[in-house]
Parts: sequence; structure tokens; C-alpha cells
Amino acid sequence: MGTHTVITMRNAMPAAAEVERSDAQASNSAANREFYKSRVPIHPKLVHGTYRRIKWIVMAVTLAIYYVVPWIRWDRGPHAPDQAVLVDLAHERFYFFFVEIWPQEVYYITGLLILAAVALFLVTSLFGRLWCGYACPQTVWTDLFIYVENLIEGDRNARIRLAAGPWTASKITKRVSKHATWLVIAVLTGGAWVFYFTDAPALAHDLIAGSAPLVAYGTIAVLTFTTYTLGGMMREQVCTYMCPWPRIQGAMMDKESLQVTYRIDRGEPRAHYRKGETWDGRGDCIDCRQCVAVCPMGIDIRDGAQLECINCGLCIDACDDVMPRIGRPLRLIAYDTDANVLRRQRHEKERFRFVRPRTIGYAAVLGIVCLIMLGGLVTRSSIGLDVIRDRNPNFVQLADGSVRNAYTLKLMNRADKPRDFYLTLDGVDDRRVNIIGLGFVTLPVKLSVEADKVRAVRVLVTVPRTGLHAGSQDIEFTLRDAKTGEDRKADAVFISGAN
Repeated sequence: MGTHTVITMRNAMPAAAEVERSDAQASNSAANREFYKSRVPIHPKLVHGTYRRIKWIVMAVTLAIYYVVPWIRWDRGPHAPDQAVLVDLAHERFYFFFVEIWPQEVYYITGLLILAAVALFLVTSLFGRLWCGYACPQTVWTDLFIYVENLIEGDRNARIRLAAGPWTASKITKRVSKHATWLVIAVLTGGAWVFYFTDAPALAHDLIAGSAPLVAYGTIAVLTFTTYTLGGMMREQVCTYMCPWPRIQGAMMDKESLQVTYRIDRGEPRAHYRKGETWDGRGDCIDCRQCVAVCPMGIDIRDGAQLECINCGLCIDACDDVMPRIGRPLRLIAYDTDANVLRRQRHEKERFRFVRPRTIGYAAVLGIVCLIMLGGLVTRSSIGLDVIRDRNPNFVQLADGSVRNAYTLKLMNRADKPRDFYLTLDGVDDRRVNIIGLGFVTLPVKLSVEADKVRAVRVLVTVPRTGLHAGSQDIEFTLRDAKTGEDRKADAVFISGAN
């Protein structure tokens, strides 16, 4: 069959396919519609090239960060843990190298989440699902599991034959070895995670000795199960059915977003190629399906943009491996934009518009949040003062007609050494102050707080009948460092109950 005949038949296929599809849709009813389909295993082929190397590098770096960070030490003085990154739930602290976040500063965590979200929006609007293809934990661990599978069971064709073949001793050995290795990786994954929540060397010793808290073993077991299941068994189903991002990211992208693209203007019409045939009247795609064979999602990039595509670029490597063999230029599949495909079809010059209204908007929000976060860290006080007024009862009227309000003051010393503070009260002049444990005091009163600690102080403020105002009046507590003069103020109200 000549080239012309192949092309003619290929061009006729869409019309026939449309007729078949219409007939199938017409006969399909709610009674016989299939709502569930069993997973068809995907056996991606190992490919070599630029984007595969980038994925190896990203996988190595991200896994190294995940496994190594809990073991990095950071000297904070004798009163604080020396683990560089630590979520210390027992003492209500989050340590990140030189930054220490207290529960009252949860807004920093909120800011980090906003930064991560807006940065993801910006990257997606510029480069499509770059996060999904290279740095998402699901992608990283799935890549690692597929690599193990490839080492033990062989490349794509060998794995397909093994899956279809009978259960021999060799097959059982390979399957057991693969799943055992997956389990080891999954256990290490869960084990590394718990090290972020307590001192890593001490917990490692306790885990081995069997004396670690039960919650640590439980967390490792849960994460072992999820890593083994999601990375080894479910793989692409997580990205397609469980993750909401594929359905959200469409709102972040437009025709100028750079994403993995089959250049249809150059590839079509496609047909199989025989050496010596002319390229006149046909595209560069020879329908070798290597792009499909290497895809970890099992899709055909030539069908256009698809929800399942994670933009990993492996199909680019596969296609670039074929093109030189048939004497055609590289990048039939490439990172490109839909707008450029249309420009080339109109014989216009292609261009990449990274500066667009949506990218400017995302970048502006990202910059503003970064400045707010930076300003907060730079001006962050090492003193904290929270005032909680008793609400049950709101006030107590004493026998002499005076009124007493009760407050709990939380004095926070965020420094790495003990400090002395002076406490003062403004807003009511004629008052008596009783600090539980110290008795009636004259303000300012000196109070000591240990390094990196919170001291709770119970304060009773009594105002005589002659000094009462109707309803309530604003008051202000001030905590001032005895040496540096640094202070922190907290507003409260005094309720008199008077009409």
C-alpha cells in the first residue's frame, strides 16, 4: 500500500469514527451504561533524555530534603531544641532554622499557605502543571516505585510479558522482591515524617528499642500504607480521580500558558513511515506511539490537552529519540502554547507572552504577601502579652460597693534567656491590683519569665464605688523589658455593672 493510500484511509477514518460513535451513543441507555471500569495497569517505558534527567535530579533533591532535614542541627541555646526543623506539638512551637513560631503567631503559617497557593497559581499560568510533573510528592514517589519496578521486573515489554504470563518461581520471586522493596521505601517514608515532630536521634533510638510512643508507630503504619497504596498500586488514579488540582488548574491557564504540546501543525496528517518514502503531503508524526509507551498516565498527547496530563515531558524525550532516526527536526512534541500553534498555522511568527494580566496579578499578590511576611518577621517582637478577662462572672461587687474584675495575663518571653519585665495598667487611676501569689502590689510591678516560656499571671483589679463609670471602660496593660525598654501592650475592658 502506497503512502497516498495510507493517508487517504487515515483522513477517512474520522468520519467513520463519528458515525460509529453516534450509533453507540444512540443505543446507550441508562440501563446498560457502565459506571465503573477496572483499572488497566500502565507499564511506562523507561526513556532517556533532557526531561527524564531533570526528573531524576528533582526526585533526588526532593527525597534528600525530605529524609535528611530532620537530622540537621541548629543551635538555639540551652533552653530550646537543636533540631533545625521541628514541629514541637508538646511545647506548642514550630522551629524552622532561625525562625520560631508560637501558637499566637499562626498567621505566619497562614501566610506561608497563601504564598504556596499563589506561587502555584503563577507557575501554572506560566508553565502549566509543572508542579504535578516534577515536584508533587505523588509524582516523586510514583517515579521511585516505577524505577524499582523497572530494576526488578525489567522494562515495559518485559513487565507486560511478566504480567500476562503464568505464575512461575521467577515471577513470584520478582513480585515478592518488588513489593518488599516498596514496603521498605514506604516504611522509611512514614519513619521520616514522624522525625519532624520530635527529636530525630532520640526517636530513632526509641523506635528501634520498641519504647517509642504508640502514636509514632501508628503514624508510621498509616503513612506506610498510604505510600505503598498511592505510589505503588494506584499511581495515575490518584492524579486523575483523587486530586482536585487537574480540575482547578484550567482556571489558571489560557492559550498563552506553556505546556507539553503535540505540534499538530507540523505532525498532521500522520502515517507510518518506510525508509525512502517522500515527506510530501504528510506530517512528521509516523504514529510510532512511543509517546504513549513512556507516558506514566497512559494517555496519548496527540489527542490534545487532557485532564490526566501532568506535563512531565517524557513524551518529548521519546519523540526526540525517534525524530533523528527518520531525518526530521526535534521537538515535534515540545513545551509550547496553543496560541503559537495557531500563529504557525496562520504563518505568523511565534512568541511567548509571559507577561499577561493574570500573571501580573498573581505576581503582584505574591509580592505583597511576601512583603507583609517579611515586614512581620523584621518587626517581630520578642515579647508577647495576651489578656483574657473572666466572663463568668463578668464582675464581682464587693460588700463596700467596689467592683472587681479578674484577668489572666499570659506573659511571653521569646528570647533564649530569662528576662525581667515591668507590668503597668492604664485606664483606671483609683484601683487596687492583686496578683495571685504576690498579693496586693503597687504598679509597675516586676515579673520574671523564663527563657522561651509563657508565664500565666492571675490579676484581680478592684475599683472603689467612687471611681466607677457607667457600663464599661477601656483599660490597657503594658509589659516592658526591664533592661531594653522593649514593650508590648494589650487592650481590655473593665466592667463596672453601674447604670
